[in-house]
Amino acid sequence: MNLLLLAPEEISDRSTARLLRSDRRAVHICQVLKLQPGDNLKVGVIGGNMGVARYEVASPDSLTFSLVLDQSPPPPLDLTLIVGLPRPKTMRRVIQSIAALGVKDLILLNTYKVEKSYWQSPWLQAETLHEQCLLGLEQAMDTAVPRIRQFKLFKPFVEDTLPEVLHHRSGWFAHPKAEHGIPSDAERLVLAIGPEGGFTPYEVGKLTEAGMQGFHLGPRILRVETVIPSLVGRLFL
Repeated sequence: MNLLLLAPEEISDRSTARLLRSDRRAVHICQVLKLQPGDNLKVGVIGGNMGVARYEVASPDSLTFSLVLDQSPPPPLDLTLIVGLPRPKTMRRVIQSIAALGVKDLILLNTYKVEKSYWQSPWLQAETLHEQCLLGLEQAMDTAVPRIRQFKLFKPFVEDTLPEVLHHRSGWFAHPKAEHGIPSDAERLVLAIGPEGGFTPYEVGKLTEAGMQGFHLGPRILRVETVIPSLVGRLFL
């Protein structure tokens, strides 16, 4: 945890916060960071500013901090990321990665090669997704929580929603047989990454009809959780 991330309702009088000792963050501060009263640490408010928290008081049941919130969070990436729903076992890593990298608009999409049972995963519950986003933000020192949307029908999404997503944006989808490499322009991008196994020829055709272009990442076939940080890193970081 590189950033103590607080919800707005956890702050009183705009300058004081209190955490119960049983809270995950308080446990980390005491047992991992081993901070003592008088020490400072980075702090941020979900959806708001960042700054410094001074560890003021340690009581038997809580920790109290005074806050100075005078810094803006890092700028978001100018990117909408569309991802074929990953396997549940990798969902945690994917969500934490996109939050840490600065992706603020994520679309989880059903495709032919997505196992239907994946949509029943508890990892897709809103509260669970939010928790994983917060862990990614704490790692990267950011406060803006990504928006995550879920679409379980491919064709209606491509025909009805994708045109709005692509409005005044450049759209690209990853495909190993594409002629072009990674797009060089990292402004106002929409990037689509298929599930394990990639997009089918039908899906490639529908994405192309919608105005998107294919690109490849080279000769290697990578897993989704590897593609996302690799692609975002090469384009934006």
